[in-house]
Amino acid sequence: MRFQIRRAINNIYMAYSVDDGKIYTARIKGKVLKKDEAEYNPVAVGDIAVGEPYSADEALITSIEERYSAFCRWNVKKEMNQTIAANQDQTAIVVSSSSPPFRPRFLDRAIACSSGSDLIIIMNKSDQGIDEGIWLYRDIGFPVFPVSSLTGDGIPELKAKLEGKLTAFVGQSGVGKSTLINTLLGSAQRTGAVSDKYNRGRHTTNHSLYLEKDGIRVIDTPGVREIEVPFEDLSAVRESFPEFSSADCFFQGCLHHGEDGCALPGMVEDGRVSPERYESYLRILQALEERKPLYLRNKRK
Repeated sequence: MRFQIRRAINNIYMAYSVDDGKIYTARIKGKVLKKDEAEYNPVAVGDIAVGEPYSADEALITSIEERYSAFCRWNVKKEMNQTIAANQDQTAIVVSSSSPPFRPRFLDRAIACSSGSDLIIIMNKSDQGIDEGIWLYRDIGFPVFPVSSLTGDGIPELKAKLEGKLTAFVGQSGVGKSTLINTLLGSAQRTGAVSDKYNRGRHTTNHSLYLEKDGIRVIDTPGVREIEVPFEDLSAVRESFPEFSSADCFFQGCLHHGEDGCALPGMVEDGRVSPERYESYLRILQALEERKPLYLRNKRK
């Protein structure tokens, strides 16, 4: 039997059977699944699991089908990749202009954490203003949606973009991600105000959760204050900066971080590439290169 994972808490999963349409409480058969040792969590919301029921509403998971897309971050404490959402058609990165402030480097890292899915950028709380820096991303080619849950501005256009697709919502704490999902779906996710002391968001969603209504399907993920790019091939990070693709470098596969014959510095100088975006890219590469190799990292306990 095949299941779609719709909630995951402490190795207990809410799994929807695509065979009989029922919801099961599922657990992993045995201690762990056979997974890449660099992966922290074996099962994520959105995964398609294979298993067998052992009661009317309980099942055992024996394997996970290969993911075609994922949003994966670096778990600093465990020193491992951690998948937050899987098999989404698109990833919606939610930001705000002033509360909390727009952070382009956070956005750049979040884009690099997504693989295999389309990307959209949502500037929530547009009633508080729109940071002009967001339009750079539209010029690069990312769809940008300014919206306001308070006034309803932009909500119809965003709904049209979401219909018929599974969308993972990710973002910094306090940007109003869960409130926005409540507006889109009429659901009742717990929400919280932004901390006045630090102008940061309080965590309200503490685990990923699948929600759907009227043709809109979403995975709401926990808000984070910081995000780090997962430990991957450095060329995967380069691909998340699409404006680099026209660089005519001397060496094929150039990573654009100081190689002889690299064309990126010239593209920055003549204005074809944003210097801030290029600096953000170099910082991501540096962070990845400074991480411990796999054999020196902590094993998952």
